[in-house]
Amino acid sequence: MDDATLISPKVLAALYPAMDGRRQIQVKAHKGETITAADGFYVIAGHNPGVHGAVLTEALASRFSVQIQVGSDYDLAASLNINRTAVRVARHLATGQQAGEVGWAPQLRELIAFQKIADVLGTEAAFANLVGIAPIEDRDVVAEIVTKALGRPVTALALGRQL
Repeated sequence: MDDATLISPKVLAALYPAMDGRRQIQVKAHKGETITAADGFYVIAGHNPGVHGAVLTEALASRFSVQIQVGSDYDLAASLNINRTAVRVARHLATGQQAGEVGWAPQLRELIAFQKIADVLGTEAAFANLVGIAPIEDRDVVAEIVTKALGRPVTALALGRQL
């Protein structure tokens, strides 16, 4: 399951019996048919804890006996020739995220996108976009960190009259 914390609670409630010791689901829309999971059945799911509205409930978490936190590999980002300052900013944000100072840090996919934007539109636009993709509640902190790293003010890309 991808983005398991964003799945409708009704859908999850229907899946829970298959994910615990019962190993069954009942398909009410198909005459109440019961389907039993085969031996060796298990569920692998992912979720992004920084996504607004994504909450890993105790009910869902308890159905996974193994839980692995996957972080971004910033050394890999550097080896992919992603802008060094962008990687440094991402590392700084990730450290702040672990300390609870900020809720978001760019993942590898955002850094790859950063470099693609920088290659086409330039690094100034890429940094402005990086600020703009940060969740609104973290945007000011991200803008401050990017501004410090570049030594000049950086704000999110925007159109129209700016206040």
